[in-house]
Amino acid sequence: MAGNVVRSLVQRPTMVLVIGVACALAGCAGGGSKGGDPGAKALPAGQTCQSIKSELDRMVGRGVQSAVEANAAGRKLSPAQKADADRYNELLAYYLGGRCHVI
Repeated sequence: MAGNVVRSLVQRPTMVLVIGVACALAGCAGGGSKGGDPGAKALPAGQTCQSIKSELDRMVGRGVQSAVEANAAGRKLSPAQKADADRYNELLAYYLGGRCHVI
């Protein structure tokens, strides 16, 4: 009799653990979770990850990164610097949203 009680007490947490893991895996496999990852966004027509990366690299080579940082800090920029910073941020959003950094 005591052996059955001990066996029952040992099996119960194991079953709870197995059921919990199964439920967790079923939730992940469902894919319908609203709080989950939305997935990659489509890139604009004619753009590829490589073309966006190339343009970002060219802009960094021209020193646009300092304008982006100044813009983020709220400093005054010339219209050309502001346009460059905005374009850089737009390209970066495409690059990250399209999951180009994961490829």
